[in-house]
Amino acid sequence: MKGIILAGGSGTRLYPLTNAVSKQMLPVYNKPLVYYPLSVLMLGGIRDVLIISSPQHLDGFRQLLGDGSKLGINIEYAVQPQPNGIAEAFLIGADYIGDDSVALILGDNIFHGPGFGKLLQSEIAGTDGCVLFGYRVSDPHRYGIGEVDAAGRLLSLEEKPARPKSNIALTGLYLYDSDVVDVAKNVRPSARGELEITDVNREYLRQGRARMVDLGRGFAWLDTGTYDSLLQASQYVQVLEQRQGVRIACLEEISFRMGFIDAAACHELGHALRKTAYGRYLMEIAAETDWAERTE
Repeated sequence: MKGIILAGGSGTRLYPLTNAVSKQMLPVYNKPLVYYPLSVLMLGGIRDVLIISSPQHLDGFRQLLGDGSKLGINIEYAVQPQPNGIAEAFLIGADYIGDDSVALILGDNIFHGPGFGKLLQSEIAGTDGCVLFGYRVSDPHRYGIGEVDAAGRLLSLEEKPARPKSNIALTGLYLYDSDVVDVAKNVRPSARGELEITDVNREYLRQGRARMVDLGRGFAWLDTGTYDSLLQASQYVQVLEQRQGVRIACLEEISFRMGFIDAAACHELGHALRKTAYGRYLMEIAAETDWAERTE
């Protein structure tokens, strides 16, 4: 499976912070926001990633992440000239996807919870059609909502409904088979000229090939599109990291634990940053003898 991070958009809700900087480059506590969605793909075992962003911001991502080789992955880049909807990512990345299945994640979404890596790997291995990830919220009228029956089967999808049929919000993480490119090509643009991801998902639902995974209690899904939510995400990461002594979305550590790089490479990456707490953490991780027993 290949991965796509959609890191475009104008970020108008975060002005003036995003006047000159991509929203996905803003800090969430001690790391750039884009680290968090990239870490999700890596935890799922995905090593081929396409980052899609606006023309003025793409070089910043290249400078930050390069080609991914230091992390044992492959990163490519593509331009989205205008924010024409989430589903446009499949048209921009059509050649990149080819005959592969694909995971799409929004660049401003943060996922964190116990066993998330194993859950992702299992769902990725069994992807046939469309897999959506649901999260229960207290204000469902603000989100895309999935309705399920008593057995958990997906019945309907609604975008910001006035009268929601459930409180299960659809998060910004989606898994698809290779048919998604053709499905997206046949989606009609909305009145705003955008290709809506909900329309893609509805087509899979119409075909009987869409299902939803409920992320359940004890899991955190954070959307960082506003000042308040960006601050709350930083506070969440700060509290967990300081209390547990671990780092969330530490790409180098994930690469090491996933077997993308070895201990020597992890230590080298840490040594280059040895004057920082981040670098010293990586060197400690590389020196562990029981690293395989710890989980993300």
